[in-house]
Amino acid sequence: MRPIMEAVRRLAAAMHVLSGILLIGMMVTVLLDVISRGVFGASGGEIDFTFQGGVEIVSYGLLFMVLFTLPHSVSRSQIVVDLFTEAMSARLKAVLAGIYTFGFGLLGIGMAVRFFQAVGRVAETGETTQDLLIPMTFIYGATAFATTVLALRGILVALCQLREGWGQP
Repeated sequence: MRPIMEAVRRLAAAMHVLSGILLIGMMVTVLLDVISRGVFGASGGEIDFTFQGGVEIVSYGLLFMVLFTLPHSVSRSQIVVDLFTEAMSARLKAVLAGIYTFGFGLLGIGMAVRFFQAVGRVAETGETTQDLLIPMTFIYGATAFATTVLALRGILVALCQLREGWGQP
């Protein structure tokens, strides 16, 4: 089981790095879009190097940035209300964390199933994005992949947390 967990952890780490690259790409896109629109406005429309699809690049970049970050972040836990958990033992805290993380895995499964269904639906219709005409099968396929990794990582991390809570090595 350890090789599977390590492979999924490495995949999540690679997706996390890709998420950072997407963030930088979004910032550059917004910066170029603002500059090009500013030049267009300042020149009274004489200089036009504005580009179509900036909004789509940013919106889909944001989608993938968030989805590619989630599998890596699921093991970092969430905000714990210390007042509530202060008196609990470390084992009970680990079990609660495992149950909570397992919920993330189930959420990932639900989302992955729906996105895989969406891939089939848009493959039949040939639907594309509005400005860049990117086939939606690519968008939904990448989203289905990311949510599948989230599901897998959430369940594997939850199993480790539950084993720790139950005192098993």
